Amino acid sequence: MAQSYDRLEGVIWYDGQLVPWKDANLHVFSHGLHYASAVFEGERAYGGEIFKCTEHSERLKRSAQILDFEIPYSVAEIDAAKRLVVEKNGKKDAYVRPVAWRGSEMMGVSAQNNKIHLAIGSWEWPSYFDPAERLKGIRLDLADYRRPDPKTAPCLAKAAGLYMICTISKHKAERKGYADAMMLDWQGRVAECTGANIFFVKDGKIHTPLADCFLSGITRATVIELAKRRGFEVIERRIMPDELTSFSECFISGSAAEVTPVSQIVDWNFNPGGITKQLMDDYSAEVQPKKGKAAA
Repeated sequence: MAQSYDRLEGVIWYDGQLVPWKDANLHVFSHGLHYASAVFEGERAYGGEIFKCTEHSERLKRSAQILDFEIPYSVAEIDAAKRLVVEKNGKKDAYVRPVAWRGSEMMGVSAQNNKIHLAIGSWEWPSYFDPAERLKGIRLDLADYRRPDPKTAPCLAKAAGLYMICTISKHKAERKGYADAMMLDWQGRVAECTGANIFFVKDGKIHTPLADCFLSGITRATVIELAKRRGFEVIERRIMPDELTSFSECFISGSAAEVTPVSQIVDWNFNPGGITKQLMDDYSAEVQPKKGKAAA
């Protein structure tokens, strides 16, 4: 069994200072635990450099504002803290996790006077999926839960509470032998996976759902940019499940998943092909530190 995350070695940046990993704790009556008043980011460092570092810090701040709290550190300060953690933990290829939450000063739905905490850790985390399975394409279940109507939840924040149905859906999929699950939105249209955006290929064109009721990922934006550089047309639109039989390729994207081909979604089958492979290679090249790059 892998070592528990509360027992890893290293340091965590916690409210402005580095503390030993085992000492980075919060009280059981923290508001973030009881009421999901927490936001986070998932990032990767390659060769010691955090990919799209500032974009992630900006989104973290926006997510907190959507949840009606302000992280008491600037984007530049968050960037510097993340880089310090990666450096001090000595893992140049690492996963980076900033998380901000309301503390324990008030317990109840209202928590306007609670202290806002920020912690940042980094650790080694290889491919999100089994490497052998990833190369041939992962298999996806179809989730029972759906992404909510934007009028019912803060869908454009990377908020902890929005992942509750993702965890339930991924657990159910894994018990059935799948790697993950594809989720529909509240109107029955294709949305995303439990922790990644999804793309399809038809007649040399790339199709992806409109990200208006789920998070438009930073990796998603990178993939779209890379595809356009290659001259591929990218179409963001509503996609219904009954269209899936018309697509030849399928892949997902995310900081953890990177670019991962899909071979099956329940009864729909796909062949990981040339466009998917090209974007996997292009993404792998894009995230590597650029030699001779000017300092920011």
